[in-house]
Amino acid sequence: MTTHTDTATTVEYAPERPARLEWAKHAPEVYQAMVRLETAARKGLDHTLYELVKIRASQINHCAFCIDMHTKDALAAGESVERIVQLSAWDESRHFYTAKEVAALELTEAVTVLTEGFVPDEVYDNAAKHFEEAELAQVIAAITVINAWNRFGVTCRMAPGHYRPGQYK
Repeated sequence: MTTHTDTATTVEYAPERPARLEWAKHAPEVYQAMVRLETAARKGLDHTLYELVKIRASQINHCAFCIDMHTKDALAAGESVERIVQLSAWDESRHFYTAKEVAALELTEAVTVLTEGFVPDEVYDNAAKHFEEAELAQVIAAITVINAWNRFGVTCRMAPGHYRPGQYK
């Protein structure tokens, strides 16, 4: 249990749930392959856009570990608190983002959710208007990689709150 004390009150938080499995320890070759994939996926992408995509996919997938990590990395890189806070409702807060970022966020949601079994043409076409083909391929790769990381994080119940910006770079 975590406690927080200020001048007036003490608050007791719920206990941290332990991880189910330290998957990277037990599957180190898979972990290293994921790290290489991550490195390749981010190549040539704007760092801000890359972090926004990772945070948004992690929000959709409810991966608290990845939300914690990528929010801290984005803040450390100079991203504003306001844009990160608005990210969960970006569609209603489009004015906080560039047209290119909005296209990437739309694509992130379509690729992450796949509720209809496909990425809608209008979402893909909008992304294609804002990204050159090579950059679009990198954005799709980045979305795919964070979704894979999210599956490990959620399934193994990796605990948020302990990450330091840049820790895994």
